[in-house]
Amino acid sequence: MKAKLYQQSGAVIGDVDLPDSVFAAEVNESLLHQVIKSYQANQRQGTAKTKGRGEVSGGGKKPWRQKGTGRARAGSNTSPVWKRGGKAFGPSPRDYYTVIPRKLKKLALVSALSSRAGDGLISVVDSIACDEPKTKVIAGMLEAMNLIGKKNLLILDNEGVNNVYLSSRNIRGLDIRPVAEINALDIISSDNIIFGGEGLINKVSEAVTK
Repeated sequence: MKAKLYQQSGAVIGDVDLPDSVFAAEVNESLLHQVIKSYQANQRQGTAKTKGRGEVSGGGKKPWRQKGTGRARAGSNTSPVWKRGGKAFGPSPRDYYTVIPRKLKKLALVSALSSRAGDGLISVVDSIACDEPKTKVIAGMLEAMNLIGKKNLLILDNEGVNNVYLSSRNIRGLDIRPVAEINALDIISSDNIIFGGEGLINKVSEAVTK
C-alpha cells in the first residue's frame, strides 16, 4: 500500500510505503461499528433530566370531587396527562461510559486506517513547520493539495508543533490530533487523513502492533 508524499508547498514529491499490516488489513466492519458506538457513548454527558409527578409543584388536594361533576375522575394535578404535570418515563441522569478493551481499540484503528487507505484517502507531508502562528500557511497547503472544503484530519507529532496547531485550529473542516491520541472514530469521521511527517507512520504501526 502506498500514499502520496507531499511537500508543505503542496507539491507531490513521491510515494510513501504504508505497512500492509496496518494500512492494508481486512476491515472488520462489525468490530468497527461496535467500537465507534462505544466512543460516541463515552462522549455523552448523560445529564438529561425531566421531573416526574412527584417532583413538579402542585398535588395534595384532589382537584374536584369524584362523582357528579360530569368531568373525568382526577386525583392530582401532577398527573402526566395534565398540563404542567410530571413527565411519565422521562430521562434521568445516567452514566453512558463503557470500557473499551485496549486490543479492540487497536484492531478498530487498524480497520479504520485500512478502510481509508484502500480508498486512497491517506496523504503524507514530509514536514510541516511554522515559524509563527499563521493560518494562511496551513490553509495554503490544504488548498495546494486540493483538500479545501472537505473534512480533514491532520495528525501531528506529540511535541514541538505548537505553532502548527495554532495555525490550524481556525480552519473550517480541519481537525488536529497528536499521533498518540488518534482513534477509530477520528479516522472514520474524516474524509482525508494527513500525516504531518513520514515518521508518524512508523509510530502508528508500532503503537498498534506492540
